[in-house]
Amino acid sequence: MNMFRNIFKANSQPSPSPEFAKPWRPVTWSDQYKKDMLKKLKETKLSLSGSKKLRVLLHGPVGAGKSSFINSVNSALQGRISTIALADAATGDSFTTKFNEYRMKEAPGSFYPFVFADVMGLEQERGVRTEDIISILRGHVKNDYTFNPVSPIDTKNEYYNSEPTLEDKVHCLVSVLPADKVSLISDEVIQKMKQVREKARDLGIPQVVIMSMVDKVCPLVQENLKNIYTSRKIKEKIEECSNRLGVPMNCIFPLKNYSEEVTNDLEVDILILMATTSIIQFANDYVENQTYTE
Repeated sequence: MNMFRNIFKANSQPSPSPEFAKPWRPVTWSDQYKKDMLKKLKETKLSLSGSKKLRVLLHGPVGAGKSSFINSVNSALQGRISTIALADAATGDSFTTKFNEYRMKEAPGSFYPFVFADVMGLEQERGVRTEDIISILRGHVKNDYTFNPVSPIDTKNEYYNSEPTLEDKVHCLVSVLPADKVSLISDEVIQKMKQVREKARDLGIPQVVIMSMVDKVCPLVQENLKNIYTSRKIKEKIEECSNRLGVPMNCIFPLKNYSEEVTNDLEVDILILMATTSIIQFANDYVENQTYTE
């Protein structure tokens, strides 16, 4: 009888609340905080002497939101919705076929001192080759190179840079994973991402994960983006990202890309700018360290 009573008691325990009592990562949801981050990005002082820009490389599976993140960063910086990187709402083959670098406009005729580079999505059998991504990390691939899923870039290709400088190299690697499909991404694709991460590690390049599409996995966040850091579901997804890729949780930034909106949203901007600020700081720290060691 006691056994059945204990079983009933265990089954009747209330399930954990979908929310934490306090945010597990503090955020200041204010227009002033957004202005402060924009000011910090505008005043970025490059550690690389004579350099004009820091280079950030995005990679990840098809449909993860890499191009959309680039557009969202530019939208947050510009204060208006931007589509500088062509993105596809449909799922399937990668919409990006070339190695593209995107400058972020600060004012007419002037740009922020960093660029975001986009590549073809990773797939199990096709997609961008890990050898090409590694060549990009090393600075060997020029802008506008068209990827060949069958073979990596040849050293005789006109888009191959045989003598890259520090400015040509990647200064921060950003892995993009969709929160709603983290569990569904094949082990093969995850392994390819790990191969790229390991090479970036060997080169000393800092790494960040953007976890996109958070509104699709948590109704609380879909209802109000401010719930993102009190959501138990979002934290579970960040832990899953960390376990699958091996990236520390404090280098994983959950956010929502602009997709349906036609005007800027303060909460969306703040999350995007928080991630961007950290990415640029990490990139600048890397360049400073490389300059010092050289």
